[in-house]
Amino acid sequence: MRAVVYDRYGGTDVLQVRELPSPAPGPKEVLVSVGAAALNPKDSLVRKGKFRAVTGSRFPRLLGYDLAGRVKAVGAQVTRFQPGDAVFGMLNGWAGGAIAEEVVAHENELAKKPAALSFDDAAGIPLAALTALQALRDDGKLKPGQRVLINGASGGVGVFALQLARALGGHVVSTSSAKNLELCRSLGAHETWDYAAKDAFAAGGGFDLIFDVFGNRSFFDARKALNARGTFVTTVPAPQAVVLHALTMFLPKRTRLVVVNSNAADLEQLARFVDEGKLKPVVDRVVSLEQTGAGQAHVETKRARGKVIIHVQDLP
Repeated sequence: MRAVVYDRYGGTDVLQVRELPSPAPGPKEVLVSVGAAALNPKDSLVRKGKFRAVTGSRFPRLLGYDLAGRVKAVGAQVTRFQPGDAVFGMLNGWAGGAIAEEVVAHENELAKKPAALSFDDAAGIPLAALTALQALRDDGKLKPGQRVLINGASGGVGVFALQLARALGGHVVSTSSAKNLELCRSLGAHETWDYAAKDAFAAGGGFDLIFDVFGNRSFFDARKALNARGTFVTTVPAPQAVVLHALTMFLPKRTRLVVVNSNAADLEQLARFVDEGKLKPVVDRVVSLEQTGAGQAHVETKRARGKVIIHVQDLP
């Protein structure tokens, strides 16, 4: 099978497409023929060696965590899938491997693909939408009628956070560049703010929840904009965020660091939202396996509108 690999940490130039042996599924695992994968900031950070304390120094390394494809084989103890099923999902851990023609995943990391979506579109959902769902529902405890700010609402996680905040009943305020205001409106934002014209963190907005998707603000920035019992959620695993997560746990105004977990129940919930018309992927561009490096470079600009998709192969 063809897969994107790298033999050392570094820039996008370390990426190669190489022939590798096909993996074999374990008892609770599923072998998937991958139609499409998606790029996320996590891919770039791992490739650069930012998490080498957990990723180690063994090479070659595989790339990618999001995938959509068709089940090719199942392990002896798998009960939820059979060969031929169209699935989508996200790989947990740090090993990666989704940007390849075949990948092995635990059955709990997958769900049936929404029938209305292509493999390319479905691949753009898992990591970003799971992050948004778990940040809003679990870390932010968002309740119907609460006022929520999505900072960086036009990016990969932001487009899902905006839609899911609306689906969960929140009054949604988005921040983005001026050129993306209409996109945010189309995805359901009640209010759309141009970050260059209005500093939402200094506006005294009385937010119940602030989800900093873009990752350029801190809890100290957010305190003025939060109401008396508001929560600030960030995606950036910086040391300060980890410490504040613990220190503010029992304070009225709190900060939370979302750590995404792939699981079947949440993937199935996302699929239901898609089927109900409450959630749709936003795709910035689709590139080939050989163009993975260029796709990562675009993600790293933080200017992508939605997701960058890797079309791996055509599937029936």
